[in-house]
Amino acid sequence: MDIDDTVIKLYSQKILELASNIPLQGQLEEYDATAKARSPLCGSNITVQLRVSQGTIYEFAQDVKACALGQAAAALVGKNIIGANYSTVKKARDQLHEMLKHGSSPPDKPFEDLDILRPAKDYKNRHASIMLALDATLDAFKLTKQTN
Repeated sequence: MDIDDTVIKLYSQKILELASNIPLQGQLEEYDATAKARSPLCGSNITVQLRVSQGTIYEFAQDVKACALGQAAAALVGKNIIGANYSTVKKARDQLHEMLKHGSSPPDKPFEDLDILRPAKDYKNRHASIMLALDATLDAFKLTKQTN
């Protein structure tokens, strides 16, 4: 596969569609915690707000200012985050990191669709942007003290 094929796969139509349709964008009027994650390399950033009850996210909002890959990851997180608890988000974050770094299996349900970002494995400069939504969500979760 040459570089052009890799770039085309990296920025597939599906990734671009996800990037242009990010669910749960905006802000919550009330929230239990908020956190911001930023990629120092490219400047992409995501701020999340969440509401948690009995350890489970029941409301979520995100403000995404990221590249197409970071936006696509945020779209998939937004699509699947309601109902997740801390351990589910942490496991997804760790699995996504391993997938990008080592080509490991994609995250488990409900975040298995993050596998679409597998072609970014060879683009280490994009990894931090892809991780932003889950990183910010974990940081916010920790602030709620409902991480069990």
